[in-house]
Amino acid sequence: MKKMRFLTVAAALTLLISQVVHASSDVVYSWQSSGKSIALTFDDGPHPRYTEEIIDILDEYGIRATFFFIGVNVEAYPEEARLVESRGHEIGNHTYSHKNLRDLSYSDTCNEIDFGEGAVLEATGYKTNLLRPPEGKMSDTLLAATEERQYNVICWSVDTLDWAHTPTEQIVENVLSSTEAGDIILFHDFVSGQSPTPAALRQIIPVLLERGYEFVTVSELLCGK
Repeated sequence: MKKMRFLTVAAALTLLISQVVHASSDVVYSWQSSGKSIALTFDDGPHPRYTEEIIDILDEYGIRATFFFIGVNVEAYPEEARLVESRGHEIGNHTYSHKNLRDLSYSDTCNEIDFGEGAVLEATGYKTNLLRPPEGKMSDTLLAATEERQYNVICWSVDTLDWAHTPTEQIVENVLSSTEAGDIILFHDFVSGQSPTPAALRQIIPVLLERGYEFVTVSELLCGK
């Protein structure tokens, strides 16, 4: 098992139980394959404040990433959602309203998944098949719902804690000291208040490229690109 790195408490506890499994209803934290591929992921968007700035930075380096959208944000900001899709990035489902899925019934869990998927599909024409549960909180009910829908459940192995307004310098230090091949790195393209994410990306990306890492989408990572 890889060492536990820079994770939220909830995700860390889950990681102790199950690191990486391969069925569609199981939970992926990282994915070992040939080469030095890693995946950048962004949660909680889309949003007009930071989403476009982040994809502009990615474009500068020719990087495609995976954005896990909240359905209500897609409905509020469909232009930003379409912009992410038009730039060639992958879109995942981060539920409709960012509820704690561990507390929901099967019916309510299904609604969170289906309404989130529907919002993305209506705005962009993109059919999602990746789900990231809010805060990494999971249950057997959630796994049953995702298995029925043939979703892959995607968590992360490196958490930047950008949502907590962690100083840029600390994010950079932690990511650069922790990242290994196969990692899935968690950022956010929306946080309340001032976000450290764009500045951190501008420092992190060139260093990781210099170290020989290749940035891929989550689906590409799972396919072993």
